[in-house]
Amino acid sequence: MYINKASTIVIKIGSSNIVDGRGNLKEKWLNSLVKDLKTFVNKKKNIVIVSSGAIALGLSYLKINKKKIKLEMSQAVASIGQIHLTNVYRKIFEKNKIKIGQILISLDDTEQRRRAINAKRTFENLFKLKAIPIVNENDTTATSEIKYGDNDRLAARVAQIISADVLINFSDVDGLYDPAERKKIIKEVNNIDEKTYSLVENKKNNFGSGGMKTKLQAAKICISSGCYMAIANGNFLNPIKELLRKNKCTWFIPRVSTLHAREKWIVSSIGSNGKILIDDGAVKALKNGKSLLPAGIIEIQGNFAKGDNVLIVDKEGVDCARGLTSFSSEEIRKIKGLKTDQIEKVLGYASKSEIIHRDDMVKL
Repeated sequence: MYINKASTIVIKIGSSNIVDGRGNLKEKWLNSLVKDLKTFVNKKKNIVIVSSGAIALGLSYLKINKKKIKLEMSQAVASIGQIHLTNVYRKIFEKNKIKIGQILISLDDTEQRRRAINAKRTFENLFKLKAIPIVNENDTTATSEIKYGDNDRLAARVAQIISADVLINFSDVDGLYDPAERKKIIKEVNNIDEKTYSLVENKKNNFGSGGMKTKLQAAKICISSGCYMAIANGNFLNPIKELLRKNKCTWFIPRVSTLHAREKWIVSSIGSNGKILIDDGAVKALKNGKSLLPAGIIEIQGNFAKGDNVLIVDKEGVDCARGLTSFSSEEIRKIKGLKTDQIEKVLGYASKSEIIHRDDMVKL
């Protein structure tokens, strides 16, 4: 079992696990989870919890129907619910003599390299203090344009940043089902492609914001960054003990990754601010380990700044690579298709010759 061998484990708790159908916190369930975690703590494993539930608890406390609130109101509701959620966590973990710390993460905290490194150091220092970080998205300030919108991908990105060995993704389903036999769970998945996505129905529960599709997106991040991920049903008392005993789940098996930390961060990015379409010659050059030059660029999609993480695609729109651009989208539109010795004349100032340097790029 991958869990037993792991030294760093991320556990994602879904809204359906921690909050009942009426929006009330399931304290008995949380007590049982913490007792499971105490076993890990005694074995000196590093544990991170990514917890949903803040908005659901806020709605319950305020007696508000979720369908009636807009984004800006949900941010205020989250700030109220987060206090209740944190207080319950503190009380239950303290009772079991386990320290906790709270980390609220925005999308920029993982998608900007410097901030991702700062977040990693915070996690590492909490581990040194023998405290379990409780993570949630910073819903109080995030807008729809700059938020994860689900804790599945947030948990995977956290797992990647801290180089976790395993992500246990608890939800209200037993795993990924085989469409040919609806009651049969696919035990292991080694690759996620369009065929894998076609297996799922994007259903959400009353309080959760994610579906099976976001869990597959999370698994894709884990596979690329060397982390095992399980999708398992957490709606049992002592859910980790139940998972260890029955192994009833779907495991996503990572590729043996030789990527260093910077490359893992680039390839695991949640999204991109734009796309760069390139010709066949540039595709061949990238495959041979070359940098991306302006001569091979056909078109730019979206608007992005220097240093942003962008996708590089071929003429058919197939992903070729992902990298950190040395130019803004506005600059690239002016110099696309040109030779490198023409860049300074067109832009009016000296600059790099590579649009994306090979050291800042990961081939897909």
